[in-house]
Parts: sequence; C-alpha cells; structure tokens
Amino acid sequence: MNITQEQKHSLDELSAKIEKWAENKGLHLSDPSKQFLKVVEEVGEVASALAKGKKDELQDGIGDVFVTIVILAMQNNLSIRDCVAAAYTEIADRKGKMVDGVFVKETDL
Repeated sequence: MNITQEQKHSLDELSAKIEKWAENKGLHLSDPSKQFLKVVEEVGEVASALAKGKKDELQDGIGDVFVTIVILAMQNNLSIRDCVAAAYTEIADRKGKMVDGVFVKETDL
C-alpha cells in the first residue's frame, strides 16, 4: 500500500483521528477485554504476513495493531503517547545482548 505525502501525519495526529473514529463508533464505551481480543487478532495477522513474506499485508497488520492499541489505551483512560513514553523510559538504558536474533535483557541472561 503506497501512502501519499498528504496522507502522512504525525503519530499524535493519527492517534487523535483514531480516537475520534472510535468514539464515533461507540468503541470508547466498549469492554477493554473485548478490545484486547482485537489486538491479539491483529497481532496474529502480522504473524501470518511475516510467515508468508507479504509486505503489504505486514504494513496493514502493523497499522491495525497500532489502531487497536490506541483504542485499548483510550478505553482505559490512558494516552498512547504516555504509554509509549513510559515504555521507552523503561528500555532507554537497558543492557543486554542479542541471542539467536532476539534481544535478551541483562537480568534474564
């Protein structure tokens, strides 16, 4: 899927658009555990795209995972920006090493 320059927005803009879309669909009132099932479903689609080597499906799947995560955060009165900032703060100085192509944090070695 090719994205034109005018279709590109900041993650903040896109997150706000996703939240507005979710509110218009009533998803902000839905059970977060049901939304998490959507997250897992979309992660499964990412796995399938990787297994098949289908880059267009991979791009769509990663985008869908982001959309479902933004909505899950919103349903729990969290900001996706704050969630990502907290995660980055946690990993910023993390030490570890690559083991068989996977980063393993130092405390797990």
